[in-house]
Amino acid sequence: MAEIENTDESKFPPRETGGLIPYIESLIFASDKPLAADEITDLINSAFGFMEDKITPGQIDAALAGIVEKYNSEFYPFEVKQTGGGWQFLTKKEFHKTVAQLNGEKFLKRLSSSALETLAIIAYKQPITKGEIESIRGVSSDYSVQKLLEKELIIISGRNEKMPGHPLVYNTSKNFMDYFGINSPEDMPKIREVLADQVIQPTLINPADFEQASALVVTDDGELVIAEEDKGTEEQTNKEQGTNEVTNNDPTINQPETRNGKPEKDEQGTEE
Repeated sequence: MAEIENTDESKFPPRETGGLIPYIESLIFASDKPLAADEITDLINSAFGFMEDKITPGQIDAALAGIVEKYNSEFYPFEVKQTGGGWQFLTKKEFHKTVAQLNGEKFLKRLSSSALETLAIIAYKQPITKGEIESIRGVSSDYSVQKLLEKELIIISGRNEKMPGHPLVYNTSKNFMDYFGINSPEDMPKIREVLADQVIQPTLINPADFEQASALVVTDDGELVIAEEDKGTEEQTNKEQGTNEVTNNDPTINQPETRNGKPEKDEQGTEE
């Protein structure tokens, strides 16, 4: 009778959530792209294919939650985050300037305004053809589309069989989601939400400021008609101004009374 080979129990991944964590961490760390939870489940089960009881997605999700909590600690300069449709290790944002020194100009490169416009149209209107992009932008988009393809932010997902010539159809890629830190196009802000932030707030007006204001009336000839109350106010103002002018110009006003060319003494004054 053949002797049964002893099996090294240490090669089996522990069934507990804590025991799965190092296996999941090693996969995420070694991967050059974000790993989805179902991919992690398949990889672990493939590595231990001889196991009768497979690791379930629920166990993987529980382990991932523990990993996220673990690296949220201030002790670690990096974290495990779900972005780009999967999980990956990312340096925390407070260390961006330090890490950017290792990548030189790679971190400083930005998309041009025309490329961003094209990318935004594709992201919100996908699937979309280049002709449809150009009809929205109003200019040729050959260069922008080519640059976005080179950066792998968009992909050619097929052809539109319903349009003449069957033009190519463009969609955003997984790199696009990773680049902007989202997991699916549904995570993008809604257009109405973006526009709501740009609405100009109306100026608040106090109705009391306009209580004394009278409406302006213009005749057919274009002459301004003054209301009776305004006319009375204007006449009173003109009368007062005219009185002041007369008073200031008449030398006999506000002068002391004289008798025989000499100032008259006050009645209460002392006689000589």
